[in-house]
Amino acid sequence: MPHPIPLHPHTVPALVPSPVPLIGRDDVPRPDLALRRGELIRIRRGVYAPTDAWAATAPWERYLTRVHAVALTVPDAVFSHESAAALRGLPIIGDPGAVHVLRSDQGTSRENRGLRVHTSAAPADIEPVDGLLLTGLAETVVGIARLRHPAYGLAVADAALRAADTLTVEALVAHNELGASSRGRRNARWALHRATALAETTLESISRAAIEWLGFEDPVLQAGFVAVDGTVDRADFAWPSCAVVGEADGALKYDGRYGTPAEVVRREKRREDRIRRGVAGFARWGWTELRDPWQLDRILRAAGVPCVRPAQTTPLYTLQSMLGAPRR
Repeated sequence: MPHPIPLHPHTVPALVPSPVPLIGRDDVPRPDLALRRGELIRIRRGVYAPTDAWAATAPWERYLTRVHAVALTVPDAVFSHESAAALRGLPIIGDPGAVHVLRSDQGTSRENRGLRVHTSAAPADIEPVDGLLLTGLAETVVGIARLRHPAYGLAVADAALRAADTLTVEALVAHNELGASSRGRRNARWALHRATALAETTLESISRAAIEWLGFEDPVLQAGFVAVDGTVDRADFAWPSCAVVGEADGALKYDGRYGTPAEVVRREKRREDRIRRGVAGFARWGWTELRDPWQLDRILRAAGVPCVRPAQTTPLYTLQSMLGAPRR
């Protein structure tokens, strides 16, 4: 039976820099003229970015850029929720929209001009990171798990455990139980109790959520398979009860950092062939299938993965919405 292979812990940068260079009003002689010419785009009042660089970025990179623009214009801001997550290099799905900041007063939470201000009477865990103020790692993870879709909460919690080997599930669960809102505590428990550093990517984390909600047997993560020549290959998911392996195949491995796409495809094909020799079924999926979880359902059923519980349609439909897919 395959066993999980521990991943080597790694540390994300202390503070992820802006993906797009930011330009202040004093750094360009005529920002109004540059805006009319289309050379610059306004990110926030008094903060601009080159139009070409902005156009070339993904939605989550644009969001991080806006977070940095707020840092330039609101120097005492305490970043929280997705904004703190983006700065820490934790997963961001699409463009969350508003930049989140925290104030420890009795006022009302509000949003104005793209800035969402959260208030709380309880003291928050705040730490300085590279000159900015952020909610602590556990506070950031738990805050997202309390308020956001449970699949996203799981992805953030998994990533935090991968990034900080001193953080534990027990610490996240304990931090959540200190929250004032009973509803928030209940919302967060599903993700926090399932969090693990073994889920290697955001795609794997959200796949784990979908697999459970579709009713399939829980998989073993990062299972090792030993080939005849002694090569050890690691699979994202394995179901030993039916000898099925699953691979969540994101675009990351084909972006050039691991070699040319052709080289990566050849290595992946050899690895897959070695694993296939020792299993009865092999399933592969990516973001396209995950955006319509019923495609993933068909893939896993065809591979022979057993269903052991009824499907939970509500979180599956809301997962589609979160990932930007139209509902069936």
